[in-house]
Amino acid sequence: MLLRSTLAVLLLCASTSTALAFDTKARAAYVLDQTTGTVLMSKNADEPLPPASMSKLMTLYVAFEAVRDGRLTLDERLPVSQHAMDYGGSTMFLNTQDRVRVEDLIRGIIVLSGNDACAVIAEALSPDGTEAGFARYMTRRAQDMGMLNSNFANSNGWPAAGHRMSVKDLAILAQRLIEDFPEYYPLFAETEFAFDGRAPSNTRNRNPLLKLGIGADGLKTGHTSEAGYGLVGSAKQGDRRVVFVLSGLDNAAQRAEEAEAFVNWSFRQFAQKTIATAGAPIAEAEVWMGRGRSVGLVTESDLEILVPVLESDKIKAEVIYNGPISAPITKGQQLGELVIKPEGLPEMRRPLVAAQDVAAGGFGVRVKTAAMDLVTTFLNGPEGAL
Repeated sequence: MLLRSTLAVLLLCASTSTALAFDTKARAAYVLDQTTGTVLMSKNADEPLPPASMSKLMTLYVAFEAVRDGRLTLDERLPVSQHAMDYGGSTMFLNTQDRVRVEDLIRGIIVLSGNDACAVIAEALSPDGTEAGFARYMTRRAQDMGMLNSNFANSNGWPAAGHRMSVKDLAILAQRLIEDFPEYYPLFAETEFAFDGRAPSNTRNRNPLLKLGIGADGLKTGHTSEAGYGLVGSAKQGDRRVVFVLSGLDNAAQRAEEAEAFVNWSFRQFAQKTIATAGAPIAEAEVWMGRGRSVGLVTESDLEILVPVLESDKIKAEVIYNGPISAPITKGQQLGELVIKPEGLPEMRRPLVAAQDVAAGGFGVRVKTAAMDLVTTFLNGPEGAL
């Protein structure tokens, strides 16, 4: 019978003292260091909340997929329905006489937060030609992407029963936009878009971070009376990129203050550390019925994590595997996990693989192992047997 084995490991890194958590006024918040995959903060991260215009990011993701797949082109002109024209709030002031380029609609969504532009895209891509049908498609697509606390009732975040996203889901979506569509991501850093000169009062991007020189380059603000003020943001400094989401703030000034503080905190209070080198043994796992009695456990690539600058000089970690492990074993085969527990941060799990092949033992090995098992049973009773 297999036994679960746990080995304690101490991984050294530089610094002193204890990490301090960031205190935010947001109802929900999530901060991810995209470079290392480290979650720096999580507050009510899985709670489904009204996302307001931040949910427009899902409409944009589906639109980018359609352009990539050839179902839309950036120069294609789409008609504007009465339904799209009737949207209030933040709009591009489209009317039913317009036929609007897809690229202008996309920029109108990103920079101007156009509710009407979202509806035009939605009706063009909907399985049944309606915005409601597009919302149902977005919900299924979000589930496929691992966004399990998202449900869409429309394309733009207009207040509606059941239209919900969690801040963690919004962070997943932001990360996918950055990684999957690098050719379009620079659009999120545009600060102004004067579409056709018809909306002089709505030409500027509402993201308060874009002109601060702190590396911010996206993504989307949101506000309704129900949702409060929110922001899905990202910033890059040096080789590091962070993605963060804030929701449920009281006003635009508070949103700007909190968002800037999150960026500064993320880059100033954490340091990137290499805690394991690819191929360097971290631990040995016991082997059953093999030509070797143990196998090295290693990471497939260098393992880098973020740790608080004001951190103790050691990171606690555990190597966990089900053992002894039956031979044969192939080099690179996943055998366990390294569970890393930085002070003040959520634990992280990374796979551990076999450092080398271990062939199954021959007849002599099997006889010797069986004899040792009989001795163990005789000395300790049946409960002592493996």
